[in-house]
Amino acid sequence: MSEPNVYRLNSKIVATATEEWLTKRGVTKEQIGQLVMLLQKDYFPELTLDECVRNVDAVLGKREVQNAVLTGIQLDILAEEGKLLPPLQAMIQHDEGLYGCDEVLALSIVNVYGSIGFTNFGYIDKFKPGVLKKLNDKNSNEIHTFLDDIVGAIAAAASSRIAHRKQAEREAETEALEESENG
Repeated sequence: MSEPNVYRLNSKIVATATEEWLTKRGVTKEQIGQLVMLLQKDYFPELTLDECVRNVDAVLGKREVQNAVLTGIQLDILAEEGKLLPPLQAMIQHDEGLYGCDEVLALSIVNVYGSIGFTNFGYIDKFKPGVLKKLNDKNSNEIHTFLDDIVGAIAAAASSRIAHRKQAEREAETEALEESENG
């Protein structure tokens, strides 16, 4: 029997809000998929953008990822509105180099798919290709101190997911081949 006064949030509400807020902040799944493609194309030349986007969807389907996305976007918005306490307001507003909480939040996303994501995240965070360049533009009135790292982390996690799945596919093919040869 369920308890009537216990807090419960429907996961579909969180997932929908995550996708809506990414869109409102100017980020599409396709743009993240393009980052995934950039990270994985040399390893898997047959990889398609559709497959990359499907993996982005899978990453965004994780509640831990949704929590990080919503938290980071909220902090960016509060900084845009000047509603954070000093000196935090200035640190987030100016994406201060010594402020690393944005990367720490993003690493919670990378962790979902294992350590291979750390190298992908480090690479993409340093070079800021694609949509990350736009999000990292300090000349706009928008603040994306958290979102640029979060989007990079989603791409890194999706890339890791692809790498793990492709390795499993290779192993299954090898096993099937060995069984047919020995069979």
